[in-house]
Amino acid sequence: MKKPKAIVIGSGFGGLAAAIRLSCKGYDVEVFEKLDMPGGRAYVHKQDGFTFDAGPTIITAPQLLEELWALCGKKMSDDITLKAMEPFYRLRFDDGSWFDYSGDEETMRREIARFNPADLAGYDRFVKAADQACQLGFEELGGVAFNSLSDLLAAVPSMLRMKAWESLYTLVARHISDPKLRIVFSFHPLLIGGNPFSVTRVYSLINTLERRWGVHWSMGGTGQLIKGLVGLLNARGVNVRCNASVTRINVENGRACGVTLENGERHDADIVISNGDPAWTYKNLVSREHRTHWTDRKIEKSKYSMSLFVWYFGTRKRYEDVPHHMIMLGPRYRELLDDIFKKHHLADDFSLYLHRPSASDPSVAPEGHDAFYVLAPVPHLGSNTDWKSRAEPFRQLVQSYLEKTVLPNLGREIVTSKLMTPQDFHDRLWSYKGAAFGLEPILLQSASFRFHNRSEDVDSLYMVGAGTHPGAGVPGVLMSAKAMSTVVPNV
Repeated sequence: MKKPKAIVIGSGFGGLAAAIRLSCKGYDVEVFEKLDMPGGRAYVHKQDGFTFDAGPTIITAPQLLEELWALCGKKMSDDITLKAMEPFYRLRFDDGSWFDYSGDEETMRREIARFNPADLAGYDRFVKAADQACQLGFEELGGVAFNSLSDLLAAVPSMLRMKAWESLYTLVARHISDPKLRIVFSFHPLLIGGNPFSVTRVYSLINTLERRWGVHWSMGGTGQLIKGLVGLLNARGVNVRCNASVTRINVENGRACGVTLENGERHDADIVISNGDPAWTYKNLVSREHRTHWTDRKIEKSKYSMSLFVWYFGTRKRYEDVPHHMIMLGPRYRELLDDIFKKHHLADDFSLYLHRPSASDPSVAPEGHDAFYVLAPVPHLGSNTDWKSRAEPFRQLVQSYLEKTVLPNLGREIVTSKLMTPQDFHDRLWSYKGAAFGLEPILLQSASFRFHNRSEDVDSLYMVGAGTHPGAGVPGVLMSAKAMSTVVPNV
């Protein structure tokens, strides 16, 4: 019998994971990718002998990836080498002090004691709360598709037990008194587009994910994981077609029945799965007459995550004192986050994530060189910032700060450079408002209140990726595909 056809729009982690799961369920799957290579936000830039991962650089909960290889009857370790990071990150404060965030419990306790020994007991209480959030929020609810009111009601007791109405920073501040340690244990939501002062305390689960399963680097770059997932699909006869922009999801009688490409090609399908930004998908790919829930007005009134300014660069020398992952905190914390998330104002100061993959993996740079990217959280395009004129001056501010702090004489050592701004998120990745992580992960835009894995508006249309439940980050995106697979029709 002819297999039912599934079309997947986008080949990021969510789209590839969805394609694998659907193929293993018995669907005939085809993936359409807008860009010239698979990966979506996990795209790879090759430039002047350097390899730059465009998006995710931190791999946690690797068992979610291993599960995809196992579904295909293979072992991830045959294709991928993951290297455990130690420390996970260095958090550098504006006064030059730093905290090495580690997977080793004794090291963590020593680091806490360097700042405030009295906070050790509070740290233990915070860890207990984080472990509860991981069990209830990730292990029990992460794979639930939240398709109905009954799904939401079933989750309410767990949300109450986690006190999900509180912010993460409130949780941290209740247990930890030192101002710098409060930052150390509250910054994690910024990695998935959330403001620590606004996101639910459920996101403390990230602390537990890292402690239990570590922080890893995929040797050769995160792009090697994309390459491995595409290889799994190819072995199953699934085609990933690049340079194929989907410009319409075809709907007949309230049901998704295929897609139309930018070149006019029409492809029919029994189900359609979008790995694109859900707000963009609904607003631009699904005609208004088919949307009663995700109307243009509802999409426009929703709150969106911050965006990112990313500068990729390579140097002719190696900066051996700089670790693989460094969070560089500016002079302001809450005030800067207010500028980014609430006022939508591009300030002249910033906090940075400095990524030096060549610290662990020399293959990403020519011999004797270093590969970097530095990322600054910035407002989405609701700020009305003209990035065409502001990008280079902002880059110069970032370079100057790096030269004064951890990368002396940087300007003399740069041999290659590339920028990505919120405008690129909008124009290249079709992300609504240029938001890098979709909806802001506040309580009333999480779980059942986030874009559903099964469309509320169109039958046979499904969503995976950072903008859907359970949210952004590689583990969340992979879990979205798992949740989606529970609600598609069985073959």
